[in-house]
Amino acid sequence: MPLYFSSTWLYIVLVVPAFLLSLWAQMRVNSTYKKMARVRNTSGYTGAQAAAAVLRHYGIMNVAIEVTSGKLSDHYDPRTNVIRLSKEVYYGDSIASVGIACHEAGHAAQHAEGYVPIKIRNAIIPACNIGSYLGIPLAFAGYFLGFEPLVLVGLGLYSLIAVFQLVTLPVEFNASARAIRVIDETGLLRGDEEVRGAKRVLKAAAMTYIAALAVTLANLLRFVILFLGNGRRRN
Repeated sequence: MPLYFSSTWLYIVLVVPAFLLSLWAQMRVNSTYKKMARVRNTSGYTGAQAAAAVLRHYGIMNVAIEVTSGKLSDHYDPRTNVIRLSKEVYYGDSIASVGIACHEAGHAAQHAEGYVPIKIRNAIIPACNIGSYLGIPLAFAGYFLGFEPLVLVGLGLYSLIAVFQLVTLPVEFNASARAIRVIDETGLLRGDEEVRGAKRVLKAAAMTYIAALAVTLANLLRFVILFLGNGRRRN
């Protein structure tokens, strides 16, 4: 089967369903966030105050909390020891703001404690960056040159993206678990309904990471079939 037709067929069968899952996950996180962002928490904590409470809970004194631009752009930067929260989360006193801020503070706690999965994830970032840029071009070059070892190197580099995303899952789940545990223990959110709302926001966000992994695995399988299957039949 010609390369173009093989690629199109495999894309429709493998990648499109994974892409639709990713699209659904993104829509879900946006809708859940919007819903919970309209519900104020009865404790009155802002996202910045909630993040600070989590840091105090873990005895972390060297992490700053700052405002950053964008929507749902919240993250922890381990290089500068800074939790950056979007304006809505930093100043907001909604259930969503508290949940997201506490999640990012959970990442700071992971770094402070030397959480093993986050060490692994950080260690493979340079190789993953190389794989994202060179993996598929090398596989294409190997295919057209008829040199299978180069194809294998390219696919191996590309597969590191999936490894990175796979390791990211326990990192994200653990940060959310830390957030909910501190929320429960310190009363940042009051009542089961508020805690359930925070959990819904964090679970929806976690689904986007699962969907991203599904897309990468679907693409990896497509390229394996495309390059190795077609290449060996051609030979």
